[in-house]
Parts: sequence; C-alpha cells; structure tokens
Amino acid sequence: MTDLTTSASAHVLRNNYLGHLAYLWQGKPYLIPITYYFDHIDGTIISYTSEGHKIDAMRKSNSVTVQVEEIQSMFNWESVMVHGTFEELEGSIAKQKLHLFTEGIKSIIKRKEHKEVEFINEFSSKIYSRGIPIVYRIKILEIMGKRRET
Repeated sequence: MTDLTTSASAHVLRNNYLGHLAYLWQGKPYLIPITYYFDHIDGTIISYTSEGHKIDAMRKSNSVTVQVEEIQSMFNWESVMVHGTFEELEGSIAKQKLHLFTEGIKSIIKRKEHKEVEFINEFSSKIYSRGIPIVYRIKILEIMGKRRET
C-alpha cells in the first residue's frame, strides 16, 4: 500500500460523486452514504440534504470527514479521506453551488458511465415534499489517500 499525493487524492475526489460522510451526534460517530461534488476551484465538497438528524448534527458540531474510494478489486483500489468543516449555504450562493453540484455530477456520469442524465433525481435519491433543499459545503482542512495495486 502506498500514500497518494494531494494531487492524486484530489483526482479521486474529482472523478467520483458517491462517498461517505462521517459526523458526530450525541457523542456517537455516524457514517452515511452521500452524493457529492468536489469543487476543485475553491477546494470544497458540495452536497445537499433536508432537515433531519444529519443536518442537526452538523449544525451542532461542524467537524466532519468524507471518504471516497475507487475499487477495481480487493488488490487494486484507491481511497481518500478528507477532514473538514461543514458550512451551510444560503441564498444565491446556495443556488449557485447546487447548480454546480448538478452539472458537475451530470458530467462525471456522462464521462464514466456513458449515460445522459437530465435531472437531479436521476442520481440523487432525495425527494423534497416540503421545504427547500439545504445546500452545504465542506471546507477541506486535510486530505489524504492510499492506493493498493498488485
């Protein structure tokens, strides 16, 4: 196993849109799958959610971790872990970042999966029957990765 450079770790983030978000709630760690977009321009991870457990936890303690992997096999994989801080976005910035999130993921799906998607619900399972989505970003404080190739 070898360490990934920061650049190689960022490449893994840029090349994917599914990851795992870790946060603390009432003294216990939680780890959940998320759909995300890596904004390489400002070095942040963008996602969205609705009111509930996850957003309550991140509002209370903004220290989070995101983990993303590319697995070819048990002996050939890359994994990246990001430590950062949660920041809830509002207004025009939230709208702009949600648009970037949507267009960015559509581009990744087209490039990697050779599929055309038009709407956010085609790659994200969130459905909002009430209220508007809560857009957030994770400011990256530390990024590290590992690779295994045999």
